[in-house]
Amino acid sequence: MNLDLAPPAGVGPLRIGMTRHAANTALDSFRDRSAISESDRPGQHVFRPSGLMISIHCMRDMLEAIELGRPSSQTDRVLFQGVDVFALPAREVVRRVGEFTSIEEDPDDDASFIAPDLLLSFWRPFAADDEPEEEQGCYFSSVLLARPGYYDTPAQAAERLRQSS
Repeated sequence: MNLDLAPPAGVGPLRIGMTRHAANTALDSFRDRSAISESDRPGQHVFRPSGLMISIHCMRDMLEAIELGRPSSQTDRVLFQGVDVFALPAREVVRRVGEFTSIEEDPDDDASFIAPDLLLSFWRPFAADDEPEEEQGCYFSSVLLARPGYYDTPAQAAERLRQSS
């Protein structure tokens, strides 16, 4: 299965801003009924047979963020504009995503990157760009797609509110 990241709207049937109930139903649609994982948590996350984790984050009865964790096989792929965010080395993903939008190193974590205009965040536990055999450091482990303002500090949230009024 190919999952296309469509920021800031969502991924497949999961749409940022939908109700928690609708998000739970959409999340459940990713579950493979023939191979349900013991790690699945209804309303929180599902694990597909490939190892792909799909997690939802709701607040105030509204879907605010969707996180996808790297699969252990290529049966499921997570794509942004045709870029396979888990199959390519992290630096290559950053380069290719940078062709579409600005992408910045996370100031608090030099192994992670944020595309602030798209509300995409790419994470890995550490950077090992020159060591492809070190998968955890060479490839991204997760990608988060979030609602506008998800990363805002209180001051930034106040400014965003002021600008929208």
